Amino acid sequence: MCVSQPILPGATLGIFGGGQLGRMFALAAFQLGYKVHVFSPQQDCPAGEVATLHTVADYHDCAAVTRFSQSVDVITLEFENVPAEALETAARFSPVRPSGRVLHITQDRLREKHFLQQSGIACTRFAPVKSKADLEIARTEVGTPAVLKTCRSGYDGKGQVVVRSPEEAAKAWHSLGEVAAVWEAMVDYQCELSVLVARSAGGDVACYPPITNHHVNHILDISTLPSKETGPGKESEFTEATSDLEKNHPFATAACESTSAKIARTIAEQLDLVGLACIEFFLTREDDQLLVNEIAPRTHNSGHLTIEACVCSQFEQQVRAICGLPLGCPIPQSSAAMANLLGERWSAGVPDWQAALAEGDIHLHLYGKKESRPGRKMGHLTALAQTPAAARKQVCTARAKLLKA
Repeated sequence: MCVSQPILPGATLGIFGGGQLGRMFALAAFQLGYKVHVFSPQQDCPAGEVATLHTVADYHDCAAVTRFSQSVDVITLEFENVPAEALETAARFSPVRPSGRVLHITQDRLREKHFLQQSGIACTRFAPVKSKADLEIARTEVGTPAVLKTCRSGYDGKGQVVVRSPEEAAKAWHSLGEVAAVWEAMVDYQCELSVLVARSAGGDVACYPPITNHHVNHILDISTLPSKETGPGKESEFTEATSDLEKNHPFATAACESTSAKIARTIAEQLDLVGLACIEFFLTREDDQLLVNEIAPRTHNSGHLTIEACVCSQFEQQVRAICGLPLGCPIPQSSAAMANLLGERWSAGVPDWQAALAEGDIHLHLYGKKESRPGRKMGHLTALAQTPAAARKQVCTARAKLLKA
């Protein structure tokens, strides 16, 4: 493999996308001595607020993409729905990491499923749906209950419909606009996990331990990470006082950590990834099998807790990987839990920040968004504690105190 020279501090890093992931990437880059140029169609965006430079233009504006690409030393992504044409244009002038090939695979659920199959990696049973004939085959061969997902552009529960009986199939596909979709078998899982994996241009790989995720209304609510001292699976015994959250979303086992890391490494190598990605898993209830749900070729909401918990955060790791620096240590130094702050927390006015921050080792991150609305990610809280269960309880208590009595 031909490895290019490292891109050293003082250089300018470009990023497509202006959301909170871009904002936290920029802050990590600044700490390492880099400048950051954000390309986003939105004038008033979280990343643009802190960037060195901000180009406001449409991704289909070839001239704007060209000027942006000529002004930076390397380009990365904060979300995967950047048009392929923009990446093709950008790659003529600067290295794009991850590459357009990675994005081509991960932008489309069907291509992603086929990639996983070809790589020998277990995923949910599925069938393509591009016509009414396909729909009939899918509901017969894969069966119900199932989840029908658009091939492109779905996130946080958008672009997908649960199909509980064969009779609901046609209505479900119609509700999605009868676009290309994937029919996926419903998985009986004991928990959802995510693993962050970074890979450098030289082929070095670093994997973070599995993060346990709990969703509410299809949006990530709580993420939890054990420290190296507590380790995975060391808090598996429940008492009568254990909450439903703990019972229904146990922590990963040591065997699960080893297997998920192997799968994440395989995916990174098969993709020829340069950068950071998040691999989302289901851990099945019946046989403890890990099934890959999705691949996100970027930093991830569940990884926000690495900012405080780990030696090297996911955002610093992204910078290191795309710049050819040695990868940082992914080991957590403390157990941690992250709680998303959605727009609902502003429903009664300004949240009570003082009350929340008085609740132990709590860290607040706000994304600079001016307008709050239900379901919109406005920020997050992270709690550090000696055990993952204690961290989870602490962050939930702190978040509850944001709503003034």
